[in-house]
Amino acid sequence: MSHNRNGTLSVVPLQEFVLDGFQGGLQTQALLFALFLALYLAAVLGNLTMIVVITLDARLHSPMYFFLKNLSFLDLCYSSVIYPKALGNILSSAKVISFGGCATQFFFFSLMITTEGFLLAVMAYDHFLAICSPLHYPITMCPSACTRLVLGCYCGGCLNCILQTSFTFSLPFCSSNHIDHFFCDVPPLLLLACADTAINELVLFGICGLIIVGTTLGVLISYAYITVTILRMRSGAGRHKLFSTCGSHMTAVSLFYGTLFVMYAQPGAVESMEQGKVVSVFYTLVIPVLNPLIYSLRNKEVKEALWRLGHKLTAK
Repeated sequence: MSHNRNGTLSVVPLQEFVLDGFQGGLQTQALLFALFLALYLAAVLGNLTMIVVITLDARLHSPMYFFLKNLSFLDLCYSSVIYPKALGNILSSAKVISFGGCATQFFFFSLMITTEGFLLAVMAYDHFLAICSPLHYPITMCPSACTRLVLGCYCGGCLNCILQTSFTFSLPFCSSNHIDHFFCDVPPLLLLACADTAINELVLFGICGLIIVGTTLGVLISYAYITVTILRMRSGAGRHKLFSTCGSHMTAVSLFYGTLFVMYAQPGAVESMEQGKVVSVFYTLVIPVLNPLIYSLRNKEVKEALWRLGHKLTAK
């Protein structure tokens, strides 16, 4: 912000932001760097492994694993949008990100995170069709239909990220250029605006709340039908297998939607930015680490595919 000759204030567009990250001395920053690096490498390794195994193993070329491969791709992408920069900032004293870089980071983060929300609902629908309508399943979930569903998830994510990015980065920022966060996100950016942010908050909480509640309802309805169908089965082994498969997905859904609901769908739910940073680490880094473990450790087919791939590599 600068002073005009008549004494009034005018807004000067910011050229860059400073990502303050986490507070603490050198020892705390070193610990955070080691923790974030270890978790990020685990997320990259785990999700890349899932993508490679599902791509190479013909026995996993089914709709369920097609969606799971896309889930791993999204987890890999949105953690990679944030953490290379965050790790570099921990080692740097400047911690600077350009205005365009900040907008770009938020755009792709919002795209990936929203698309994943829609994809988890699609995966629940896929489970519903496979269990409740097995005879029509091969026709309903043909490869072209699966591709269209994934593209629809990306279109929904793209629409949300365009709205959120345009509304947020069209604001005048004049109070400070210091973002009290380790990546560019809407809540800390709104605190820097020198204009009324009521509409932005309405857009953020309204759209995010609608997406989270809508997709959660879709998941719950799908699993309500699935549960009734499984309980009617006579085979105990069949029930156990289906509950195990669906339990993996419900665990991933609960972790993802739960943290997003706390962060974006409830105004004032996160009492401080420090608390918000911890919640953000959970859904941007911990969940991408956990998802490959959840879907592989509780899935016999994935474990067998991993064994076959490992056997081929060692045989060479």
